[in-house]
Formats: sequence, structure tokens, C-alpha cells
Amino acid sequence: MASFVDEVLIRVSSGRGGNGCVAFRREKYVPRGGPAGGDGGRGGDVVFQVRRNMRTLVHLRYGRVFRAKNGQDGEGARRFGAKGHDCVIPLPPGCLLRDAQTHEVLHDFGHAHEGCVTLLSGGRGGWGNYHFRGPVQQAPQRAHSGQPGQERVVHVELRIVADVGFVGLPNAGKSSLLNFFTHARSRVAPYPFTTRIPYLGVLRTGDGRDVILADVPGILERASQGVGLGLRFLKHLTRCAGLAFLIDLADERALHTYDLLCKELYAFSPVFETKARVLVGTKLDLPNARECLQQLRAQHPSTEVCGVSVHNRWGLDELQEAFVRLSDAGAGALRSPVWRNQAPSFMYAQLEDPVCQVRDDFGATVSLSRKRKVRG
Repeated sequence: MASFVDEVLIRVSSGRGGNGCVAFRREKYVPRGGPAGGDGGRGGDVVFQVRRNMRTLVHLRYGRVFRAKNGQDGEGARRFGAKGHDCVIPLPPGCLLRDAQTHEVLHDFGHAHEGCVTLLSGGRGGWGNYHFRGPVQQAPQRAHSGQPGQERVVHVELRIVADVGFVGLPNAGKSSLLNFFTHARSRVAPYPFTTRIPYLGVLRTGDGRDVILADVPGILERASQGVGLGLRFLKHLTRCAGLAFLIDLADERALHTYDLLCKELYAFSPVFETKARVLVGTKLDLPNARECLQQLRAQHPSTEVCGVSVHNRWGLDELQEAFVRLSDAGAGALRSPVWRNQAPSFMYAQLEDPVCQVRDDFGATVSLSRKRKVRG
């Protein structure tokens, strides 16, 4: 559990621009070379980069302050200062960036093809005294200071990107089904809440297609009120193209399980109301399971219902085809419905004074005393 981190607060700041230089051209046969102060270098940017081989935010949990390098000052002979190095922060696919104070969505990496985004730009470098030359002021003794960088506290939230998400009560057979299709090695045991973190697996079909399956911990009645593990991990299902509702056919509440799951999902977010879905009756090999499956189909005639048994390998080919159809149904849809004013559900750590401070004093000049040594 400690190795899976899906929400974290970090403080990021871009680099300050370098100061402009006050310098003059001094050569043997050029007695009045004029101003030659170079501009300062631009500060480094804060860049978030998606890396497909990452699955968690554990690398951000213990180092939560990230600063880009400042730009170097300008030099004589109109030499510009070097640009500060960017601060590149790697993220797994599907992350959501929010402002920690206003909860405004800064960027959403909901699409797998997105590579990187610049969140904070570095400060511009200041002008050297070369820019202030003129017929009246032929030896300017001033230069611009560099523009300060930006600082922000960002709430990074991971939402797993998958094609089909498993929804069900504890011990409904979600992990067994995931292990059969994908060899994900999710833990299976005869007691509730064996799965405590989300698991991903890739189903490879016979025609070479890949369907990503997501297994999240089971939910209970009144989970929206904090019962069990609550709805903490349901956010990972908001990006799924379709949902697979797993119902234990041996459970005496099997006919009411689907309505219960829908109630808890809709209490979390209305996004789930429009997602494609399939009902999967598990443990078909147990007594009275087939009769319960027929009643389930009669109760929900407009929804596809499949019966499977992982133990006896019944109905798994039909279910695989249903997963492919769910993936195709949401292929063109946006996988990241974002609620702009929704505050994050929880945070791992709090940082002091999460205030965004952006100073913009670019253009302020620095007057130098004539007693100060001027670089040549």
C-alpha cells in the first residue's frame, strides 16, 4: 500500500532571469567603442513530462520542492547569459494538475499521446546597457534586472487510463478475472478487500489488439459516506472507456447488486451515467447460479449480460469480445471528464502557505554609481 501513491502536493518554481550587464567596448584602436553590455539569460521552465513506464507518484512523495535554475547574467562584448536549466518532472500517464489553493485545473494528461507541457515559464533576462544607447545618452550606466520566476503549489492527482474498469462488491471475482485475462498477478484470497490498490493488466486479443483492464478495490453500500475503503479509488474509473459490473451469482443480494453499485457510482460523479457497460455474472459453476443469471438478464434487458466461471473457463471468450466492444465504444470519447470546481478528495501531505506568488517587475532599471567598477 505504501508503494502506491496517487495524490501528492508539490511546490514548483521557475528560474529567475539573469541581469543585464553594464559594459563598454574597449579595444586598442577603438577609443570610444560605446556600450556593449549583454542581456541576461532566461530562467529555466518547469516542465511536466509523461513517461509511459511509470505507474505511481511515489517519486514525488518525499521530494516535493522542485526549482528550475536561474539564468546567468549578461557579460561584456554583448555576450548573452546562458539560459537556466529546465526542471523536468516525470509523471505517469493520466495525471491531473490542479492549483492547490483554488483547485483550478491547470492541465489534464487524459490522452496517452501527450508528451510534456510547460506549466511555469522562466523569467526573461534583463537588458544590457547596449539597448539604452542613443545620440543623447552615448554611455548609459544602467541595465535591466531579470524577471523573477513564478512559484506555485500544485496538487498532482493520478487517474489511471484504461479501456475497461471492473466495478463490484468485495469478493466478486474481479482479481481472478484480471489474472486470467492479463496475468497481472493480483492477489486472490477468500476474504474481503484482498485488493487494496488499483491494478492494471493488458488483454491481448487474437487479432493483435490490446485492451487495458483496471481492477479497483471493491465498494460497499454507503461507500460514498466512507464505509469500507470509501470511494477513494473510483476516480481511476472516470477515464475508462467502459465499465464491467461484476456480480457474484452465488450472493443472495445478486439481483440488487447492480442497482447498489450504480447508486454509489452516481453519488461519486454523474460521469458514470453515460459510460458503456456490461454486466458480468461470476461464479457460474456454483449451485443456482444459472437461474440467477437468467433473472438478471430479464431484469436488465437493455444491458448486455455475460455469465462466466474462471474456475471452469466458461463464457470467457464471449466476455473478451464484450471487452473489445466496450473499448471501441469509448475510443473516440474524451477519457478525462474533469470537474473544474471539484476539490481533491484527499492529500497525502500539506505544505505551508500554499500561495501562488508571481512577481512581474520586469523593466525596472538598476542605476550604477560611477564609482563602481564597470566590466569591459
